[in-house]
Amino acid sequence: MGKGKVSNSSHNESNDNETKLVLNIYDLTPMNNYSYWIGFGIFHSGIEVHGKEYGFGAHDFSISGVFEVEPKCCPGFSYRCSISLGRINMSSSDFRAFIENLASDYHGNTYHLISKNCNHFSDDIVYKLTGKHIPKWVNRLARLGSLFSCLLPESLQATRVKKVPEYHQIEVNETLSTTTPSEIDETEQENPLLSPKDGSVDINFVKAAPSDCKAEMP
Repeated sequence: MGKGKVSNSSHNESNDNETKLVLNIYDLTPMNNYSYWIGFGIFHSGIEVHGKEYGFGAHDFSISGVFEVEPKCCPGFSYRCSISLGRINMSSSDFRAFIENLASDYHGNTYHLISKNCNHFSDDIVYKLTGKHIPKWVNRLARLGSLFSCLLPESLQATRVKKVPEYHQIEVNETLSTTTPSEIDETEQENPLLSPKDGSVDINFVKAAPSDCKAEMP
């Protein structure tokens, strides 16, 4: 799918398809309170479009790791700030098709803090829709880590979303049937999963478009 049409004027006639594009940024560690002011930190980000926020997180399955939450309410993180990226002219249904198409390239088990993280996902959305990139400081850790990844602790190599996508339940159950309880316990101990601080906040995973549909999209 091609780029959404960027709207730079606040004087255009009312258009139901026009929507704000907002980058919401969260802290992964309290240390950001100190390092943020020198342009460094460990951040999660999501893109807010048509009243929903879209992010990318890790799980252990070869299925979509793209999820949606209420804006500025991503569980497991501390909201820091928002950056307006302008407005785009894209209907809600067109954007849904766009994000489902993109989700097929972002499976949960491909997440990596250095090479393919939530900020790469946010940047990919913004670039595809506007031709621009998110601010460099948001993902500076990944750029530095690509040079020194061997020095990073293993616990920083993946950030995981705890809730398994409900629409994937059949596929997931088939995978789990070959996994012993002890193996599951060991996996969770080695890879701490993110869990909501507030149980009232839901994560809804975006189902990836089938490969045949993706091929047909313009």
